Amino acid sequence: MSASCSDSGCASSSEFNSPRWRRALWAALAVNAGMFAVELAAGVTADSRALMADALDFLGDAANYAISLGVAGLALGWRARAALFKGWTLIALGLWVLGSTVYAALSGASPDAGTMGVIGILALLANVGVALMLFRFRSGDANMRSVWICSRNDAIGNVAVVAAAAGVFGTGTAWPDLIVAGVLATLGLSGGYQIIRQARAELANEADPKHA
Repeated sequence: MSASCSDSGCASSSEFNSPRWRRALWAALAVNAGMFAVELAAGVTADSRALMADALDFLGDAANYAISLGVAGLALGWRARAALFKGWTLIALGLWVLGSTVYAALSGASPDAGTMGVIGILALLANVGVALMLFRFRSGDANMRSVWICSRNDAIGNVAVVAAAAGVFGTGTAWPDLIVAGVLATLGLSGGYQIIRQARAELANEADPKHA
C-alpha cells in the first residue's frame, strides 16, 4: 500500500477504524435512514419533486454509511473501491432526479408549500447535525471524504428545499420546486465526480510499484 497522501490530506491508519469514526457513521446511518422514510412520505403527500429527490439522497447516504462501516479498517484499495461505488451511486441518483424533474415539469402538478417548508427545515437540522459530527473526517481518504461530501451536499440541498417552499408559496407555481430538484441533481453529479476522481487516483497510486 502507498505511503504517500492524496491531495485531500491524510488521516492516521488507526483513525479509519477508530471507535469515534464508527460511532459517527452509526449515528449518521440512523439519522439518514429515518429521514428517508419521513421525507419520502412527505414528498409523495405534498407532490414535491424536491422533497422526493432529497429523500432519495437520504437513502443513498444511509447505504453509503453502511458501506463505509463495512470497509472501515480495511486496506486503502478496498476503501477506494467502496468510494468508487458510492461515487457512481451519486451519479445514478443525480440522473434519476433529472429525469423525474423533466417528467414533473411536463405534468404541471403544483406541490404543497407548507409541507415542503416544515419537512425541509427538519431535514436541514438533521443534516447539519450529521455534517458537524463528520467535519473532522473531511480530509481523509476518498472513502472518508465521500462521507463528508454527502453530508455537506445534504445540508446545502436542504437550504435549497426550504427556499423552494417559499418560492412555491410566493408564486403559486411548481417551478421553484423543479428548479431546486435540478440543482440537487447537479450537486449529486458533481459530488459523485469528485469522489470517483479521488478514488481512481488512490487505486492507481496503490497499483504503482514505486509506492508499494
